[in-house]
Amino acid sequence: MTDTREQPGNGHAGASGLKVALVSPYDYAYPGGVSAHVSNLATQLIRMGHTVRVLAPSSRPPNSDDGDFIALGRPVPVPSGGSVARISLSFWLEPRVKALLRREGFDIIHLHEPLAPVLPLTILHCSQTANVGTFHAFHGSNRMYRFTHRVLRRWYRKLDGRIAVSRPAMEFVSRFFPGDYQIIPNGIDVSRFAGDAPPRREFCDGKTNILFVGRMEKRKGLKYLLGAFSILKWQFPDLRLLVVGPGNLNAECQRIISERNIRDVVIVGGIPFAELPRYYRSADIFCSPAVGKESFGIVLLEAMAAGKPIVASQIEGYATVMAHGQQGYLVPPRKEEALAEALASLVKQPDLRMEMGARGRASAEEYRWDRVAARVADFYYRVLDRRQATAGSGL
Repeated sequence: MTDTREQPGNGHAGASGLKVALVSPYDYAYPGGVSAHVSNLATQLIRMGHTVRVLAPSSRPPNSDDGDFIALGRPVPVPSGGSVARISLSFWLEPRVKALLRREGFDIIHLHEPLAPVLPLTILHCSQTANVGTFHAFHGSNRMYRFTHRVLRRWYRKLDGRIAVSRPAMEFVSRFFPGDYQIIPNGIDVSRFAGDAPPRREFCDGKTNILFVGRMEKRKGLKYLLGAFSILKWQFPDLRLLVVGPGNLNAECQRIISERNIRDVVIVGGIPFAELPRYYRSADIFCSPAVGKESFGIVLLEAMAAGKPIVASQIEGYATVMAHGQQGYLVPPRKEEALAEALASLVKQPDLRMEMGARGRASAEEYRWDRVAARVADFYYRVLDRRQATAGSGL
């Protein structure tokens, strides 16, 4: 495998715009990391002068606000990597996909999780143009590819270019699909989180706020944060934990809160994305105690863009975006005592919180969406040049 880290380039700055299909296997109407990535990339590519269509399944009919989104298939929930993937399992899309590709005449088809069922595989099967695949996942387990890689190789070979969002994501997929991968990270709307969104007034009462953002899934490690928080409350009575994210607390988390009689835990639940910066603004410390299976730390970047110090698990996906002792602390996963110790250090040192927050804000600049999209577009042109050269040589 090859890890080629491209820098933003303008070698094709004068080239004409491309017509690009961005393909996602996941329900485009449901919030998620890949869907957000696709949406933001589409916005930036359009600003750069490219024409973009987003192709994905959707649990609701498109409306006038969806712009250039084309719904293909109805998603169903499927367990995947400790989470739930909402994907289309329709095997009857091929005629519609063929007609769509013929009508649109894309220059580049960019598939996100290109080996996921069923939509990306159907589009790869029908595609006669240049195909780029971005691999997002790092499941920490190779069970899926172990049982399917021999069957999937025929689709994998149709990829003219391959991107991974991080080194862990690249290493995960290349165990069974070795090849050349460009590492181009996820992007973030830095201005949204670094802006002047007002904090939530009800949390501006002098207490120190620790913020958790994530789905209520075991892999996010909330129970370890609750355990650490129960330790900290004895030493710091004016401490509050804000829990933001869709889903419901599982029985184990509820038991910890009840048995330890933990006060000042505010379960906010799911919120509109537009409201999220206000919660970061209300926080003094951000904490993400995930136990693994994270290919990239997008919530860490949001906190960094907001200028907040971080305490997070020492896992591969998180170590790619922050360094221990710089933007915050990385601690062993599943260790509530270590989590409590790192959080206590920041609770006691407001000046250190400001220093780490400032370093985090500077680091987040590297992940601005305009920079990330420029790297992706440059990669498109490289793939097209290589494909044209190969065709010209008769290979």
